[in-house]
Amino acid sequence: TGSLVVLDVKRGDIGSTAAAYADAYLDEDSPMCADAITVSPFLGFGSLMPFLAAAEKNDGGVFVLALTSNPEGPEVQHARTAGPGERTVAGTMLDHLRDANAGATPMGSYGAVVGATIGSTSEDLDINGPLLVPGYGAQGGTVDDLRRLFGDVSANVLPSTSRGVLSAGPDVTALRDAALRTNDALRGL
Repeated sequence: TGSLVVLDVKRGDIGSTAAAYADAYLDEDSPMCADAITVSPFLGFGSLMPFLAAAEKNDGGVFVLALTSNPEGPEVQHARTAGPGERTVAGTMLDHLRDANAGATPMGSYGAVVGATIGSTSEDLDINGPLLVPGYGAQGGTVDDLRRLFGDVSANVLPSTSRGVLSAGPDVTALRDAALRTNDALRGL
C-alpha cells in the first residue's frame, strides 16, 4: 500500500535479549516484522546495537526515544551526563544518532523520537535521519508547533497522530476522512 509500519514497542535490553527483540520486529521472516520500531536507550546507546544492525540488514529503521511528549520525560532526558563536555541524556542520544547516520544519503535509517509538545529545545535535531514526532493532534501539538520546533529539519519529520484519527472510527469513511484532513493539514509543513 506504500505505507510504512512503525511499531511503537519502546524495546531496550542487553545482549542476546536485545538481538531476539530486534529479530522479532525487524527480521523480514518474522510474522511481526515492521518497517521500523521505537527503542529505549535507558541501558545506554551501545545496548541498541543489535537493533541498529537488524535494521541495516533488513532495510528497516529504528527510532530512539530522545525528547518524548510525556510530561515525565524531562526527569531523565534533561539530566546531565558525567564527564567532559557534559551533555543532556537526550543530547547524547542525538549525538550518537548523528554519528550512526553520518554519510548516509539522502538520510540515515536511525531516527529520534521527539515530541511535538516539548515546547522548545536547544538540542541540535539535525541527525541526518528521520524524526518520529508523537503529540500532534489529540495531545495538543499543532502544525505551527512543528514548524517552530523543527525549522530547517521539518522535511525529516514524521508526525504521529493515532488518537486524532482513530477517534473518528469505527466508521471506515469517517476514519478515512480524518486521515485525509490530517494529511492536508500537514502538507504545509
